[in-house]
Amino acid sequence: MNNYILGIDTSNYKTSIAVVDNDGTIVIDKRCLLRVKKGERGLRQSEALFQHVENLPELFETLTSQKLNIIAVAVSNKPRPIEGSYMPCFKAGYGFGKAIANTLNVPLLQFSHQEGHLEAIKHYSSMNEKKSFLAWHLSGGTCELLRIVDGQIEIVGGSKDISFGQVIDRVGVLLEMNFPAGEEMDLRAIQVKTEKEMKQKQLTKIKLDGLYFNLSGIETQCNRLLQSDAWKNNEFDENILIKELFDKITTTIASVSAKAADQFDIKDIIFAGGVSCSKYISHEIKNFFANKEVKIEFGRQDLSGDNAVGIALLGGKSLWL
Repeated sequence: MNNYILGIDTSNYKTSIAVVDNDGTIVIDKRCLLRVKKGERGLRQSEALFQHVENLPELFETLTSQKLNIIAVAVSNKPRPIEGSYMPCFKAGYGFGKAIANTLNVPLLQFSHQEGHLEAIKHYSSMNEKKSFLAWHLSGGTCELLRIVDGQIEIVGGSKDISFGQVIDRVGVLLEMNFPAGEEMDLRAIQVKTEKEMKQKQLTKIKLDGLYFNLSGIETQCNRLLQSDAWKNNEFDENILIKELFDKITTTIASVSAKAADQFDIKDIIFAGGVSCSKYISHEIKNFFANKEVKIEFGRQDLSGDNAVGIALLGGKSLWL
């Protein structure tokens, strides 16, 4: 009989559960996107926590249809693996996980949301055995370049203020898209093909400070343009603005990645988090590094966004290593 690990992740965007076996095979992967009212740019922690409490019992119904020998429960209990990292929404997954672990009389294993993101991509990639690598965590609220050496995570670059995900979502909401807006924005960017269309450029390059940068400036540029008389008079195209924004994001990520690879002499880079799901951004970054020594890995794109698979995998590794 196979043994299984149950993983639970309750981020500020999704309620997720997953079950993996001792070979890392995904048996269950269920996710529920949290509801955000039209025009809103996110959820309060209290609202996210309430929705997780509503969603988890429904997701757990999947377990009742399968007879699985669950030997441990793994949960995400905080955003990042550092002291003081905390968000109330993770209390929902921790509470349900502890109750299930106590009922089954199995261990409760705790990891950070960020560690889960990285493991979900790394485990199924060509870099699974790497002990030293760089990683981008690009999600709705996080924009960090990480250096990982023997499991120790260090922030070495990224945004000093808001994240790429926040910029994309906020611009998307201003364009009257539903939150989160990343998927629709991505499709819009892909639609812009010709150089003639791209002559209508409005945004300046994101300035770098070593391996760090600020993103509030490009958000302000987008806001001003969308409130301008020229925009209201339909002198600009929405899709062209979106593509230009995505181009600025891509250039920033690629440039910082190349600098970090040289600075730390690490040529392996993993991309995790919802923003790395973008087909436009991932395609452009792959093109940037096509003829360079740096090896990049986006892994399974279905596991880039918030999920509990990485948490379950970490639980299994902690037991079976």
